[in-house]
Amino acid sequence: MSNVTVNRAADNIRLLSAAMVEKAKSGHPGGAMGGADFINILYSEYLNYDPSDRNWVNRDRFFLDPGHMSPMLYAQLALTGTYSLEEVANFRQWGSPTPGHPEVDFARGVENTSGPLGQGHTMAVGAAIAEKFLKERFGEWMSHDIYTFISDGGIQEEISQGAGRIAGFLGLNNLVMFYDSNDIQLSTTTEEVTTEDTAKKYEAWGWSVMTIDGNNADEIRKAMDAAKAETEKPFLIIGKTIMGKGAVKADGSSFEKMVSTHGQPLSAAGACFDSTVKNLGGDAANPFAIFDDVAEMYASAQAKKAEYAAAKKAEQAEWEKANPALAAKFAKFFSDEAPELDFSAIEQKAGAATRAASATVLGAFAEQVENMIVSSADLANSDKTDGFLKKTSSFKKGDFSGQFLQSGVAELTMASIANGMALHGGVIPVVGTFFVFSDYMKPAIRIAALQELPVKYVWTHDAFRVGEDGPTHQPIEQEAQIRLMEKVKNHKGENSTLVLRPADVEETTVAWEMALKNTKTPTALILSRQNIKNLPNSNYETALQAIKGAYIVEKAENADVVLVASGSEVATLVDGAAKLRAEKGLNVQVVSAISEGVFRNQDKTYQAEVLPVGVPRFGMTAGLPVNLEGLVGENGAVWGLDHFGYSAPYTVLDEKFGFTGENVFNQVVELLKK
Repeated sequence: MSNVTVNRAADNIRLLSAAMVEKAKSGHPGGAMGGADFINILYSEYLNYDPSDRNWVNRDRFFLDPGHMSPMLYAQLALTGTYSLEEVANFRQWGSPTPGHPEVDFARGVENTSGPLGQGHTMAVGAAIAEKFLKERFGEWMSHDIYTFISDGGIQEEISQGAGRIAGFLGLNNLVMFYDSNDIQLSTTTEEVTTEDTAKKYEAWGWSVMTIDGNNADEIRKAMDAAKAETEKPFLIIGKTIMGKGAVKADGSSFEKMVSTHGQPLSAAGACFDSTVKNLGGDAANPFAIFDDVAEMYASAQAKKAEYAAAKKAEQAEWEKANPALAAKFAKFFSDEAPELDFSAIEQKAGAATRAASATVLGAFAEQVENMIVSSADLANSDKTDGFLKKTSSFKKGDFSGQFLQSGVAELTMASIANGMALHGGVIPVVGTFFVFSDYMKPAIRIAALQELPVKYVWTHDAFRVGEDGPTHQPIEQEAQIRLMEKVKNHKGENSTLVLRPADVEETTVAWEMALKNTKTPTALILSRQNIKNLPNSNYETALQAIKGAYIVEKAENADVVLVASGSEVATLVDGAAKLRAEKGLNVQVVSAISEGVFRNQDKTYQAEVLPVGVPRFGMTAGLPVNLEGLVGENGAVWGLDHFGYSAPYTVLDEKFGFTGENVFNQVVELLKK
């Protein structure tokens, strides 16, 4: 294909991008216009996919990092036929499949939800790890590449350090990243905020780097060929591009390289939209059009991709025929079905910390869940994900035979990489750290929830009982924050996140069972550092009641009061209840509420059985009182914390903060006087 037509196709993408933003009266046209040359060549000449089956698991994947460049992506995908011109023209409108920032839609060719800068390319790192992991197990036939596109803003986001370091350390030669370096940001030029040498930075992390004219087709091809030939390192293409390429004023003079075109329509930025459309070869009266020669070019490219996909699928069919057991495993990995596991066979040590109980379950997973990848942010021996690691090995450059990723101290990077693994498919990602450091992970947790990704979070050291480490390490408000994600519905109308805080070791087994079987949303497990006394009559069968979100630990007919908590505090309520019965003769019902979100999804009859209407309720939480206020109600009382913790042994803090059976007794007596 001649470069004349190739350049026309890039201009077509520029034209559609500018038109989308102009019609919507909001958006970011400049970057989309500058990046069009690369994405055009990527999609027409290098990216392998099946035009008739965009969900094909062996496709190459393209992860967009700067979600504000969605016009470029939608325009490109319109050339491949997954978006109509009408849908493109309805950019950013209610009910349109072209939202302001892309939302994952495999069938349309959108591989990831992007918007918060830095996460898109980090998810690409996760997908590249997943590809290496799966290829190790199933063979070279399923090799495919991961491409990603990053902007100046993404390069500056701190998460890029973690992504760059990990990709380089692991030698992810299946990862190609195009850096759209146009020297312009939303409100400034880049020279006003940075002087770093990006090429040297990535080279120091172990990447191959090539700097090119990012608007020159031949130079793009040269870089792409070099990237394809690289066998040891991830590849960064620094493309020096022109912001707002093709934009002109009314008199036809250039309006390129202007900061103003980054974040507003061309006409508002100071360019002339009609003149720009004409300059790009279009008709201002009908800018939403695909040029005939461009349509012909993409029809030819699509046909070649279909041939490639057919050949790869035939190769897979031959492999499946020769390896029926592996083929069945491959299909299972990529299904939405949870792995089968006999959780009742897992033997827990009574009275242990729930983080230790989690380690026991993870040890079983290491032996039985072959597509699980566990990661920890330099805390495996403390968050007890080492229960998994002890039975496998960590990834190393050239060796993905194990199932553990040592992320180093990079919680946000780790969580975003897990999102990329989940988006790629075929693997079950689990990540662990201290609960207080969930603060570092929140942006990726939110994106996981939005994308409906079944990532599992292991958060240990769940309360002020971290003790001597002091307030910097004692989560107080974190549970309230993550519990809010139970209340946020995803676009399917389901709880966006499953949040579980088990009360003893047996509940921990059940919590992990709930997590593994949850293939629709993220799951958070909030686990204790300290040992917790088992609940009365605790065993796996009894703890299975937790699958309803809350259940009766100690039942009372005609209850005088209901005590409710989650995690460590349930055992404290049991102690207080015994004293209330012995000294006050009260009928006390004790409830373990592992997840209010799940509990509120149960029928009203069950909810009324667990929390009888009209009966006073007392709640205890090691975090903010709001954790339980929804369950306790306005006529009850919650004993919680409204302040940061202090450095002292946790047993001392329990006494000082009132987390004792004695204080439960005192508080309930006061409540019943009202």
